Amino acid sequence: MHLTAEKLGVRRGGDLLFCDISFDLGPGDALVLTGRNGTGKSTLLRLVAGLLCPDFGRIMLRELDGPSERRPAEVSHYLGHRNAMKQELTVAENLGFWKAYLGDTDGGAGLSVEAAADAVGLDGITHLPYGYLSAGQQRRFAFAKLLVAHRPIWILDEPTAALDAGADRLFADLITAHRNNAGIVLAATHQPLGLVNARELRMAGFAGVGAEVWG
Repeated sequence: MHLTAEKLGVRRGGDLLFCDISFDLGPGDALVLTGRNGTGKSTLLRLVAGLLCPDFGRIMLRELDGPSERRPAEVSHYLGHRNAMKQELTVAENLGFWKAYLGDTDGGAGLSVEAAADAVGLDGITHLPYGYLSAGQQRRFAFAKLLVAHRPIWILDEPTAALDAGADRLFADLITAHRNNAGIVLAATHQPLGLVNARELRMAGFAGVGAEVWG
């Protein structure tokens, strides 16, 4: 499976935020978006996640035999700035909901709620209401949401926000494991994610349209 974007462009307030953004990500690939606030990183992620529509270009999945009829959103996890958890429900109830709602796509199986909690270093407290937890613990469990249902594409917006250095390393290892299992990662960050052989797209925003830099 390949995630392909062709000449994407978006307007904001009548002005062109970015244009002519193209990429092709295959199994094990990672693309990291960098740049100042307001340059379109989150907007690009939301386009791929199916939460916004591009003004120009298209996003599609390609299989070995050609374009897929599925939309990228159907096989993607999206982790945004907000954790998408109900404060009054327990951690187990929140993760159980996402496991049932999202389900597994072909090619893998998600972890149990307790196994996912253990993977993010917080086993034994899934009975607690989510709202009782610290900001760092809440972010860890938001990441566990990616583990309870198998989806090959991870779309991550500032995934290490509110985390300490130890948690940063833990999540880098989880992302590496996902890539080693033929997963695809598209992430926006202001901090190094510790990803090996990841490509970079530096977003320039309004004034720098046409001057995006690949690395």
